[in-house]
Amino acid sequence: MNRNALSIALALAVAVVGLASIGCYERADTNVNSSLTTNRNALPEPVNTASIEAELKKIETDWANAFKTKDVAAVRRILADDIVLTYPDGSTGTKNDEVQMAETGAFSADSWEMLDTKVTVLDADAAFITGRTVVKNGKLKEPKSGQTIDISGEYRFLDVYAKRNGTWQAVASQVTKIQAPPPPTKAQK
Repeated sequence: MNRNALSIALALAVAVVGLASIGCYERADTNVNSSLTTNRNALPEPVNTASIEAELKKIETDWANAFKTKDVAAVRRILADDIVLTYPDGSTGTKNDEVQMAETGAFSADSWEMLDTKVTVLDADAAFITGRTVVKNGKLKEPKSGQTIDISGEYRFLDVYAKRNGTWQAVASQVTKIQAPPPPTKAQK
């Protein structure tokens, strides 16, 4: 073998050995999602669902009462700044809209009764509540037109809560009017 052929053969041998040794090192598997490789047998953080249920039911009552008493501070505390509100007519609103209604007394009712409430706790920081409300002699003064409309009737609602900085706040709310409400049961009379 001549000197150039020997140099090339030696260089190829070193390259092959180098590549082979690189293949022997353990490398991170880039096809594995590390969040899916956690120990699935680990116990989840315990959640006191009864406490969360009681707290959210109280918040719902406070929210409804805030309009009767014009308690603007309660509305500000209960509603997240980025809340998404969907009203029975399909329009949407913001926290500022709700604060304004509380300030002006735009909403009034002889009674606002919540029935069939059910809290579903998703985890320590997320839950939602569903239920039915019965509004008697309800009036809402439209801010744009100044007209007062009758909002008496029965409604279904879904309110979504998130715990932020240790405080539960409503982050979404949907209200739908029940067109043909069922007759009240004995327990509801």
